[in-house]
Amino acid sequence: MSPGILGKKIGMTQVFRPDGQVVPVTLVKAGPCVVVQRKTPVTDGYDAIQLGLVEFAKTKNVTKPRQGHFQKAGVDGVRFVRELRLDNGAGDLKTGDRVLVDEFKPNDIVDVIGVSKGRGFTGLVKRHHFKGGPATHGSMFHRAPGSIGASSFPSRVFPGMKMAGHSGVQKVTIRNLEVVEVDAEDNVLMVKGAIPGPNGGYVVVRRAKR
Repeated sequence: MSPGILGKKIGMTQVFRPDGQVVPVTLVKAGPCVVVQRKTPVTDGYDAIQLGLVEFAKTKNVTKPRQGHFQKAGVDGVRFVRELRLDNGAGDLKTGDRVLVDEFKPNDIVDVIGVSKGRGFTGLVKRHHFKGGPATHGSMFHRAPGSIGASSFPSRVFPGMKMAGHSGVQKVTIRNLEVVEVDAEDNVLMVKGAIPGPNGGYVVVRRAKR
């Protein structure tokens, strides 16, 4: 049994449960995936698999070291690769094995890992959720940062100070999401709620760890 699967976010919609409850879901084009490499405690010091999402990838868009890595494993058409740790006793996967979406069932609990949407250069209020200053009564302090450090001592800005800057494009993990439905024919996974990233973004769906 695979610890997870790779996929692409399609978008959000809603489904109706048998009792009439409306559930918001995110559609994920999950798989098919192939095991590119199997890591073992003897050779690598830990137990894991390297999964690759099978999709059309031009040779010119794949680096030569990665081409050699794929040829060694005997796999083609792989662009997105991620590594997933294996628990003790889950050592039945080997290089070349395929991982399909039917390994998941409704009511399974999963974690989804993706890269958040880019927001560009943003200020403190949007980036760090600062409250901001008064909006009226002649105040000239609305969305400014305020003090970023003392003047006389230590006369410098400490590393990690919350300031304006680039926001988004960060690795985000959403934990304990419910699998609502699995479409094995079209390789689609329906996950309850929202997941990080734009439509078309790559995601990792792994079995929940907590």
